[in-house]
Amino acid sequence: MLKKSMIALFSVLVLSSLLSACNTTRGVGEDVEAGGKAIQHSTQ
Repeated sequence: MLKKSMIALFSVLVLSSLLSACNTTRGVGEDVEAGGKAIQHSTQ
């Protein structure tokens, strides 16, 4: 139970920081794209 709560809290914190960091829809798209590229790069 505690582990699920910690994961949920961490997810909310990450999402809120990402959304507050970009002011426009275009910014959100760029952030998501950059995250996807980072994940692809780390798996290679």
